[in-house]
Amino acid sequence: MDLNTLLPNLKEYRNSFIKDGLHYPLQKVIYDREGLLSNLPKSTRKGWPWDMETDPKIYAAKESWPKITIVTPTYNQGQFIEETIRAVLLQNYPNLEYIVIDGGSTDNTIEILDRYSPWISFYESKKDKGQGHAINKGFSLASGEIYAWINSDDFYMDQAFYTLASAFVKSKADVLYGDSLVIDENKNELHYEKANYVTPKYLFVGGIIMQHSCFWKAGVHEPILEELHCAVDSELWFRLIPGKKLKHVKFPLAVVRIQPDAKTQNDKFIEKWKEDNILIAQLHQFEKTIPFFKYIQSRFYHVEVRYVQRIYKYFNSVNVQQYLEKIKNDLTLIYK
Repeated sequence: MDLNTLLPNLKEYRNSFIKDGLHYPLQKVIYDREGLLSNLPKSTRKGWPWDMETDPKIYAAKESWPKITIVTPTYNQGQFIEETIRAVLLQNYPNLEYIVIDGGSTDNTIEILDRYSPWISFYESKKDKGQGHAINKGFSLASGEIYAWINSDDFYMDQAFYTLASAFVKSKADVLYGDSLVIDENKNELHYEKANYVTPKYLFVGGIIMQHSCFWKAGVHEPILEELHCAVDSELWFRLIPGKKLKHVKFPLAVVRIQPDAKTQNDKFIEKWKEDNILIAQLHQFEKTIPFFKYIQSRFYHVEVRYVQRIYKYFNSVNVQQYLEKIKNDLTLIYK
């Protein structure tokens, strides 16, 4: 199998949408100088993003901001997706495109999408071929300068878009990644997770880049390999990261949720992860193209990575409490 022949043509996906009557480019998310909180559906929940919003006045310092496109793939995540949607919209970002691709949910997801539809650039609910297919369909409609996707059980942090857009403008980076907050529902804990030191050499260790806190320029975007079940982002980094200018911001750009049905937690996905890793190694021909292939399979490589990351995180200190206290939900979380 050849990797290039497996990657889909996103223009073909876009043309299919247009053929079905979709107007392209999509409408941007409604921008209100006073903020969207009072306009969105009401909620009795507290904290970000329920009764809080990013102050729209922070954007007044610049006349124009780069357009951001966010894609959310989802399927039967009705218990979480409203939080995801609100955390995108309540950034109050003045130049935003938001696309939600649902795989034909049978829970209350569609009801939630309908309620928030006036503020979403586009959404559809239709059976698809999986997460990678949904992400590709979403990005086929993207017209922003900065791309990212957020899964429907994760959500962005207050001021995330302001922080990343400012950093992109100042650094002129191709790829920007940040820290994260982690809600561990299994342990009922909330903790701050510092980002790793990212270099192509360390991409062979899973989780080096936290996908939910990663953004990249539209000009370097690559489609998702749809044959993968779980490691869709891990494979993407092998094509997206090498040769690019990277920027780390010491800010928790997103909140990831560890919950029993997540692919990283559910035992039924163990074999799928193994299959994905084998396929990635074969398609990228690691054994033939990586000079230090035997080294990355050794214990010494993993020891090296572990200690390099510990040192990197040690020197990237952050006042974490100010962020932890913003996250209030129905769980009584223990702060770590």
